[in-house]
Amino acid sequence: MTSKTKKPPALSLKDAFDLEYARREMERRKRDEAERQQQEEDLTGATQLLEALQADPEFLGKRQLTVDRRRYTVSLDHQDFRIAAYFEAGKATVTLSDKRTPATPGAVAPRKQLTVDTVEEALAVMAQFLVDESR
Repeated sequence: MTSKTKKPPALSLKDAFDLEYARREMERRKRDEAERQQQEEDLTGATQLLEALQADPEFLGKRQLTVDRRRYTVSLDHQDFRIAAYFEAGKATVTLSDKRTPATPGAVAPRKQLTVDTVEEALAVMAQFLVDESR
């Protein structure tokens, strides 16, 4: 006696399409969520740095410095220079730019630039750049 085994139905083009479409949609959602989470972490870093810089308003006033944050960038401005930290992909790029040159703002390449991994390192580099400009 032979037993009959039922063959599973053949996969149709529509079924294959639906499976592939669902797989890609799941990957897209995973990428979107990872990007959103990274942006949230970068924004948190910028906020923490802003709070650290604003912690001593007397020091800022004495040095004629203002602090500003625009999304992922925290800047420390003086009439002669700008020190800024830009948070992206879990790192911060800290730059020192000179405002004394007659070029259009933003058109001048930074004089110094360092990339760091933490808010604490960004704060330390900003302090180094500030000391350099205070000489």
